Amino acid sequence: MNKIEKLVYDIVKGNPKIKIAIRNLYQSFFDILPNKKDYSINGIDAKEGHFFGFHDVSPFSQDSSKVLANKLTIPLHMPKRGDVLEIGYFPFDGKMGDFVKVGETLAWNYHKGSRLQWLGKNSLIYNNASGDKLISTVYDISTNTEKSLSFPMDSVSACGNYAATFSYGRLERLMPGYGYSVYDDDSFNDTKIPGNTGLFLGDVNKDTKELLVSLKELTKIGTLTPEYEDCHHFVTHTLFSPDGRYISFLHRWTDVSYTNKRHSRLLTIDLETKQCHVAPTNDMVSHYVWNNKNQIIAYCRTGNIDSHVLFEEPTLQKHKRVAYPRLNSDGHQSFITDDSFVTDTYPDKYRMANLYSVDCNTNEVVLLARLNSFKRFQSQNFMHWCCDLHPRMDPSGEYICFDSVHTGKRALCVMKISK
Repeated sequence: MNKIEKLVYDIVKGNPKIKIAIRNLYQSFFDILPNKKDYSINGIDAKEGHFFGFHDVSPFSQDSSKVLANKLTIPLHMPKRGDVLEIGYFPFDGKMGDFVKVGETLAWNYHKGSRLQWLGKNSLIYNNASGDKLISTVYDISTNTEKSLSFPMDSVSACGNYAATFSYGRLERLMPGYGYSVYDDDSFNDTKIPGNTGLFLGDVNKDTKELLVSLKELTKIGTLTPEYEDCHHFVTHTLFSPDGRYISFLHRWTDVSYTNKRHSRLLTIDLETKQCHVAPTNDMVSHYVWNNKNQIIAYCRTGNIDSHVLFEEPTLQKHKRVAYPRLNSDGHQSFITDDSFVTDTYPDKYRMANLYSVDCNTNEVVLLARLNSFKRFQSQNFMHWCCDLHPRMDPSGEYICFDSVHTGKRALCVMKISK
């Protein structure tokens, strides 16, 4: 963003309704210009009609021989009850092969898909629905067998034994487009700060879950904004640390009666001591991921500056700013190595979205791709069907997977990141 765009964004970013209205009006002035030409450092293998979703888990298998994917079966509209999403994977050897379907789900959205992810070496897990109940499905591709868990999940531990979860019904109520059209028993949507829902830990083998910390308990940890008692609170964006000891998550609260102003903070909970640690993110954090050194890169506010920030240990107190002011707008990160990551940007005024690689030590930023994000895929009035790039790396750090509409259709894309 240039200086004027950044100034306006900083003024309105706390109010989603006003922010979206100003963005749409601003970009409309540039719609009369011809589309810019796409750029990428290497060729892009694009599978139209497929996508993955969020950036915080990788669709690549441990040996990079498969790429998980969701296959669309509906035209562009918000998912309704009964709309099916196909679940499967592409064989991969530098290029993607033919889609292999393993199942279907009725619990999905455009931003985070069905939370499809690997559960160990040969199994995958995704959210699903059975009647009016949210569940998750585990599928073993080596035996072509599946089982169901009685709860939906958001993220799973590296060992495959545990899952972090929360109320998707509450999430859909307070952050439309990120939950599902099927609700759950843990929503308590009529209560602003309930004591019986929040962050849950699920046991994949026993098919049980326990409440780790409630929303009411979260309001007693650290310092919140003065209006927190008048807001509805919720948990979202969970991840396990690579060593499995910590779960990170976002605690958010929003005023649903007037401005929809949203407040966010990043926390970790130590599963051994049950102690929570709060990042000094000054009321704003959007996206983050872990690296293998138990560090977190997050786009957040420290002091009065929004930027990518590296938290150097799980208590989140030691941190440094990365690649600022070269990168001064929000993005979705994925680590290439423990000291470098990829991130994207939202479409600019020309409706072009960027992919960058970033070095945490030198702050070097390299453009990997610059791609069209056509207007018909732009979310309108909280109809969240837009297509963020959401970059995700393979284990070798050689290939990047992302979702894109630069071909004119939503597509799952893979590209080699080195020249």
